[in-house]
Formats: sequence, structure tokens, C-alpha cells
Amino acid sequence: MIQISKVSKMYRLGQIGATTLSDDLKRFWFKIRGKENPFLKIGEINNRENNGGNYVWALKDISLNVKKGEVIGIIGKNGAGKSTLLKLLSKVTRPSTGKIISRGKTASLLEVGTGFHQELSGRENIYLNGAILGMTKNEIKDKIDEIIDFSGCKRYIDSPVKRYSSGMFVRLAFAVAAHLEPDILIVDEVLAVGDAEFQKKAIGKMQNIASKGSRTVLFVSHNMTSIKALCNRAVLMENGKIVKDGNPSEIINYYLNTNTEVSYTKEWDKSNRPLSYQNLELLKIWISNKDNKLNTTLSVDEDFLVNIDYEVTEENSKIGLNVILHDSNQNIISSSINNHEENFYHQKHPKGVFRSQCLIPGKLFNSGTYYISIFMFGENFSDGKLLEFLLKIEIEDGILVRRDYHGEYQGVLRPLFKWVTKSLN
Repeated sequence: MIQISKVSKMYRLGQIGATTLSDDLKRFWFKIRGKENPFLKIGEINNRENNGGNYVWALKDISLNVKKGEVIGIIGKNGAGKSTLLKLLSKVTRPSTGKIISRGKTASLLEVGTGFHQELSGRENIYLNGAILGMTKNEIKDKIDEIIDFSGCKRYIDSPVKRYSSGMFVRLAFAVAAHLEPDILIVDEVLAVGDAEFQKKAIGKMQNIASKGSRTVLFVSHNMTSIKALCNRAVLMENGKIVKDGNPSEIINYYLNTNTEVSYTKEWDKSNRPLSYQNLELLKIWISNKDNKLNTTLSVDEDFLVNIDYEVTEENSKIGLNVILHDSNQNIISSSINNHEENFYHQKHPKGVFRSQCLIPGKLFNSGTYYISIFMFGENFSDGKLLEFLLKIEIEDGILVRRDYHGEYQGVLRPLFKWVTKSLN
């Protein structure tokens, strides 16, 4: 279905078009002689911290064979080359070296608005995208009602898409890409723009596509739960290269355990804050003891607090938070929602900076590695934003619980149950 052979992509840093006439002539001379661009030999591996060199390899020697019906999740840190690879597969840009062979119609959902004409209405863009995929007008007409219903944009479908919000763009774009029956569906993490309800709907649609076994899906996401649920194969990218390829659970475990250091605090400034839920922007999440002092070690005996600092950007906002704990294999083992907080259902937040705290009692979890995720929501519990694996913590053994027992405790929970022994004589 897709064959990628030694594909590389180089970008020049700085202003585009600032090459010399000598460089351009040299490129042309090598091209007509059938030789490689000489300037491709001086690029460096993609590294955001490296200040040297004018050229950078966004991808380097990528080889990948994708079979018909495979659903592949592509994971990796920001800047690993995931989106660049999808752009090459979608023919948005060409590889600098190597070749890509794909068979069948390809539909892509990359950046918000990609493939849409801003002046055309949503309905007209549906027909435009269908025509690009090689469908006839009658074939598109048979699907259009289903597309509009799925997108939830019926009221605005005859308005120019330049007036759409980013969420509406994504809903319509995904509906078009998923319902026009492409052989290959390529979806970037742009789905993160949509609300939780639509994300669930979109994942369900992709699962439906995948279950038929006749279409191929390539899916980039930072949502590991979605990758596990949807994909039958995963690829890990790092510095423009594929470093691991195989079973999704194994690849995700490897990625999180090798690329995530133990961290008891995570803080953002305005330039790098995660895409948050509507009227809430995360500032910091951190672990402290009951005296609100930063904890860098945790014991199975001790209580600890998950502190969430955030800014409310709209008056009279309802703020819902869910702290989710995962074990070392990313399985959810516990979660707590702040709807048990006093006056939760009558409380509205003004604009400003707030801190919400979730107390996790000691003598509850076994020693080991745990991850903490946050789910943010508003009035509707089903509508919100999930930020996964923000913290990686280690809970260490405690002598007060263990006492003189030196064996292994099984499981992730280790509560201190009360024991009583009585004579039956």
C-alpha cells in the first residue's frame, strides 16, 4: 500500500530564497547531470538546541513498508519529524532524497484548514475535496448528508469556511476525510483541537474504518490511550529517524520509560503552554507534601498533594479537574474528580490565578513508577481536554509499612488493611 525507501527531507534555516546565484547554478548543473543536490550533504540532524549550520535534516533515511489495512500510530517528541513524514506521504512537499510509492486514494487531515478554500462554503469544500480524491459529483452527493451530520456544522455549512472556528474546521475536515472512502487516511494531531466529545467520535470512526481491514490509517498523536486503542502497529520517531517499530503497547512503554525522566513538577510559560480547555490555561502541576513544600521523594507511607496552578480567562467560569494515575504500563489505576469539593456545583470562578489540590493518601499505592494525567472540563463532564503523562513519579518503599517483611508486595495497590486474629477454641 505504501513503500517508503531511504527518504530524507532537508530544510534550509533562515529566510527562504536567500541563496546565491552561484548556489542555484551549481544545483542546476548537478540536476541536469542526474546527480544529488550537493548542498544536501552538509545538513545536520534535526536538533532544536544546536545552533550550528544553515541546513537541517527534518527526516533522515526513513524506510517503512505499510500494508493494506494496517493502522499505524506514529509517536515521538515534538520536533521528531512526525508531521514532516505525514506531509511527504500527503504530497504536500517532496522528499529531498529517496522515494515514496503509494497505491490508492489518499485523504489527509494535517494542519487546521489544509485542503480547504477559505472563500468557499463548507458544502462547496466537501465537493472540492471529493473531486480531488477522484470521486464523481453523484458519489459525493450520496455521502454529503452523512458528512454534514457527523461534523455537527449543519447550521453553518453554506457559510464561507473562513468564518469557522478552528474546532469547526477540524470537525468538517475530519468528516470529509473519513467519509469520502479513501484507501489511505492520514491524520495528524490536529484532532487535539476538537473537544473531547468529538475526539471520541473521531476515534470511533477511525476504529470503524480500521475494523473493515480494507483501508490504511496513519495516525500521529500524543494521546497514548488513543494510540493503544486504535492502532495495531506503532512507530517511534526521534531526531528525524525511526528508532522503533512494532506492537503499540511495547513501543509506548519503551517511549515513556526512556524519554520521560522522573519529574515531580512541570511548569509552562506563555510561549509553551499546552492547548488547554476553553477558559482555563495550565501554569504548573507539581507534587508537594501536606505542608505545601515541593516533594522530590515519595514514600508509600506518606500523603502527598497533586497541585494544579491555572489561570481562568473568563468571568464566572466552571472549572472541572480530574487527576488520573497510571501504573508503569500506562494502565489507569485511579482517578479523582473535584466535583466532591465543597460547593462545587454552586461555585463560579472569576478571572485570575487559582490552585486546586488533590490529596493522595499514604498507605494506598505500592512502590514503583506512576504517571499523572490531567483532564479539564467545564459545565459538561463529557466535554473537555486530556493532557496525558504530565508527571512521572517514583513511590519508594516505607519501613513503617514493610516492617520485618522483606518479600515482594503484589499489585499496584498496597493499602494498610486492619488485621485481627482471635482464638476459636
